[in-house]
Formats: sequence, structure tokens, C-alpha cells
Amino acid sequence: MSSLASLVERYGVFGLLRLARDIVLSRFLFRNVRVVRYPWYVRGGSYIEFGKGFTSGVGLRIDAFGSEPGQVTIGDHVQFGDYVHVAAVESVIFGDHVLMASRVYISDHDHGNYGDDGATTLPGEIQETRPLRIAPVKLGRNVWVGENVCILKGVEIGENSVIGAGAVVTRSVPADCIVVGNPGRVVKRFDHSSGRWIKVKD
Repeated sequence: MSSLASLVERYGVFGLLRLARDIVLSRFLFRNVRVVRYPWYVRGGSYIEFGKGFTSGVGLRIDAFGSEPGQVTIGDHVQFGDYVHVAAVESVIFGDHVLMASRVYISDHDHGNYGDDGATTLPGEIQETRPLRIAPVKLGRNVWVGENVCILKGVEIGENSVIGAGAVVTRSVPADCIVVGNPGRVVKRFDHSSGRWIKVKD
């Protein structure tokens, strides 16, 4: 079977035409990428660095709100699924070969202070005027992020780790771990001495 026939079989005629359109637009508008599927929304493009071979599904949204280059830094050969939203005031970094499913939200900030450190946000304060709390986010090399995951400010995910579908990650994750749940918790880690994934006791 010819390569064109194989592509038609895989995508269909209209799907192949859409893909061709998306590749042309992507390479015209974004440096280094393989394809960013339309529609997309990118704000603060000059503060976003795309690595070689970046691929995304439809509905990509990246907001770089600050004023410094590299607020969103995407490594080489990173793949996002559909409807991924990345919001960065200071820094969100993706290592090489990060793979993400669809409907993932990653942010380095939130609104208001709800801790017990004395700087508490009062309930009556207008939401949009509440002070931002900001802490960088970093996903290490070869991280896999499942469907419908939220990764919140200050989180660093170690290389080779897996974030299970639906997890809400509020704390950093070591390398070579599997995280599930809300809030996300490590349930397995890879033991290099035995070559096996080991359950982590609660």
C-alpha cells in the first residue's frame, strides 16, 4: 500500500486535508513544531518556547501572562492531546518526550491565600482582584499525564513518572512514580534494584 493510501485509510480524505492545513499553518506561525491542530489559542506567544517536533491536538490553549521569555518552555518531541490548557505567570516547563492526554490543566498560579500563615484572603474579596499566588511548575523528561488531570502551582514531577487519569496534583512527585487520585498521591514507584514497580503503602 502506498504511503498516501495508508494516510487516507488512517485519517480519511477530509481528515487528511485538515491535517495538511494544520501542518502548513503550524509551521508558518510556530517555530520548530510538527503540528498544532486548529483551533488553538495562544496568548503571549513571544514568551513561549516550543521544542523540536511539538505536536498538539485540537483546542490547545496557552496563556503566558508575564513579561519574560521562556515562561512556557516546551522540550523536544512533546505531545499534547486535545483541549490542553497551560497558564503561566512565572514558569511552566516541560521536559523532552512529555506525553499528555486530553483535557489537562496546568497552572503556576491561583487566586487568593487560604492558608493559616496570617495573610488570609477574606470571603468577601472580589475574586478577580485577589492577589495571585505563584510558584513554578516543571514536568521532567518522559512524563506521561493521563486524561482530565490538573497540575497546580509549585509542583515538580520527576522524570519517567505517570500521572493517572483524573488526578489533581498539588504536591511534587519524585522520579519513576505512579500517581493517582484527588489529591494526587504516589501509589507505586519503580525499584531499580529489582526492576519492578512496587506498591507504596498509605
